[in-house]
Amino acid sequence: MAQPTYSFPDYWGEADLDVLPDDGHRYEIVDGSLLVTPPPLDGHQGIGVNLLVTLRSVMPSGWRVLYEIGVRVPGGNFIPDVVVLRPGAARDVEWRESEDVALVIEVASRSTRVTDRTLKAAKYAEAGIASYWRVDADGTVTIHTAPADDEYTHAAVVRPGERVLIEQPFPVDLVPADLVD
Repeated sequence: MAQPTYSFPDYWGEADLDVLPDDGHRYEIVDGSLLVTPPPLDGHQGIGVNLLVTLRSVMPSGWRVLYEIGVRVPGGNFIPDVVVLRPGAARDVEWRESEDVALVIEVASRSTRVTDRTLKAAKYAEAGIASYWRVDADGTVTIHTAPADDEYTHAAVVRPGERVLIEQPFPVDLVPADLVD
């Protein structure tokens, strides 16, 4: 049986994502490079779903909380684990504009923790996304706010056993221990 032949671009763009297989891997672009992450494990998915349920239970009318949707950032396209869209954001589009996004959340895995901590934080800040949460496997949540250029100027860490009331993008009583199954 003949093996398929692939031709890869020197500089990846959004249109190049259309030719990649729908195989459970996450394909993202940053500054012309392709990032590929494996399908997530149960713990990762459980945290993501618990975040989705928590946020949906308190979101005001007009807001939307979605799982694994495409977001355009300067120089790339990311697929965060959870995205909170502002009221009036476009519906049923493949890639959301960053100005429609109020919050992105990445659940860190072994294969993504460095990228989530550095590269994605910088790109989300550069895009002007007001809040970025990174959730570790143990439920520890790092809340980044106040984007300026390519960094967030404020970060708070909330650990399992703690509780915090987050005001933006809307009030959320966050209990990290409740995120981990």
